Amino acid sequence: MDTGTFLDHVRTLPWYKDQIAHVEDIPPHNPTLGTVARPLRPELAERLCELGVKGLYSHQAKAVDTARDGRSVIVATPAASGKSLCYHLPVLEAMMDDRAATAVYLFPTKALAQDQMAGLEGLVPDGIRIGRGIFDGDTPYDSRGQIRRSARLVVTNPDMLHMGILPNHRSWYRILRNLRYVVIDEAHVYRGVFGSHVANVVRRLRRLCSRFGSAPTFILCSATIANPGEHARRLVGVPVTAVEASGAPYGGKDFVLWNPPQLDMAGGASRRATNTDASVLMTELLKHKVRTLTFVRSRRMAELLYVYVRNQLREEAPELAGSLAPYRASYLTEDRRAVERDLLSGRLLGLTSTTAMELGIDVGDLEATILTGYPGSRASTWQQAGRSGRRDRRAISVLVAQDDPLDQYLMRRPDALFGRPTETVRISPNNPHVLRPHLLCAAYEAPLERRDAEIFETDISSQAGRLVDEGLLHRTGGRWHLEPEVSYPAQSVNIRSTSAHSFILVDRDSGAIMETVEEASAMHQLHPGAVYLHKCEAYVVTDLDLETRTAKAVSSD
Repeated sequence: MDTGTFLDHVRTLPWYKDQIAHVEDIPPHNPTLGTVARPLRPELAERLCELGVKGLYSHQAKAVDTARDGRSVIVATPAASGKSLCYHLPVLEAMMDDRAATAVYLFPTKALAQDQMAGLEGLVPDGIRIGRGIFDGDTPYDSRGQIRRSARLVVTNPDMLHMGILPNHRSWYRILRNLRYVVIDEAHVYRGVFGSHVANVVRRLRRLCSRFGSAPTFILCSATIANPGEHARRLVGVPVTAVEASGAPYGGKDFVLWNPPQLDMAGGASRRATNTDASVLMTELLKHKVRTLTFVRSRRMAELLYVYVRNQLREEAPELAGSLAPYRASYLTEDRRAVERDLLSGRLLGLTSTTAMELGIDVGDLEATILTGYPGSRASTWQQAGRSGRRDRRAISVLVAQDDPLDQYLMRRPDALFGRPTETVRISPNNPHVLRPHLLCAAYEAPLERRDAEIFETDISSQAGRLVDEGLLHRTGGRWHLEPEVSYPAQSVNIRSTSAHSFILVDRDSGAIMETVEEASAMHQLHPGAVYLHKCEAYVVTDLDLETRTAKAVSSD
């Protein structure tokens, strides 16, 4: 797609009302190759050649060398820069060199874990057997024992590490005893309360590894943030080398700031709805066969915007009406993966998505992204916009403004978006409201000792003393133990939100499970009489059982 020609075309359309407030030309750049200090194993080098990888980019080579030396590293480069090779290569090489070596991959979402496992499968050389498996909430129970017994590479998420692996570490002794690498992808996601929880989960992991005689090297990957080295150090608790200069090629981008036109209304002037302009833009891009991903602000809008665009295509290009779909995290696993496969294969041209698609799931070569309103930070803006544009292809991203002060300020002052660095990521692992529940979890895994102060970076005696005062711990022989009535404390610590439960939405007529909804949202989305959109079909909620956390709904047709 010639992005300049497309924008010139848009300016000629009858619905165009001077909405383009600014076009930022983000120039392309050529690749910068690097060389690893020690050649890769021949089997790995041969497989890379078979996959069309002629050489490593400079950031990949530096990351591989750092990890090989046993030094933890974070790679903070833009989307589509090949960050996965930065951890796949040293991990596979270590496992080929040492048949006992193990690794754990942590991804923030199940979809990303599935996607990266598929990428890893294609990288393992023929004839090399490395037991591996995904261990998360979707893993069948009859497969979990096999993973514990024979896997050397375990792909999981922080929730399962916190809830399922660390409290049951005796079953995972072989993996933890031989743990060489821990990979933490999308590290920028671990911020605020969530990041503070995950930092303590990682410290609990390091604590057990230390007792079992291992000291894993951490390899982290992140979108571009202002403080990758500092953030990684706070997250994992050990020194981390930051690699920030990308050597990957980039095709360039036109980043458009789009301000919907003002409307004269009885109550005064206001701007046309953001989603109205987003829908006509997306329709026009799809009519030109441009693969487009539109980010929306809510689950409901993912469905509604899909309906708007589909209906426009039915009138203007009916052959394309079936080439787009909505996407959101609350869909069942099989539904999400079906959409991901269709987008990657090219069967789908367009997707309307919540931030569930913001992370690095491989969706193929997207040429355009539309952002319906400023996402709230420059980091998220670049992460969403970065889903379009690959290697040598020029792409387009459009930020469609909302009628609010911040969005309108950006329309008038583009330098506030393009002329400043991304934000700093902050976490606070030692916040007592976060730390103390994890100290209880750690005490369940092994009694607390004074030496744990080094790992948790806190005064263990003081923190444990407060837990003793609360009747949760007791001290015996210089160590702190859980009180007998405190059982499995990990299950009461939700590391993602203050809501510990989710609700299930069921089709009343068929009994089929439709979606899961977080407890915090259930009260205003699943009350009796609520209209709930599921796959663009309207359902009316008829029953809500608070004890079983189940809602039932019927089609409104």
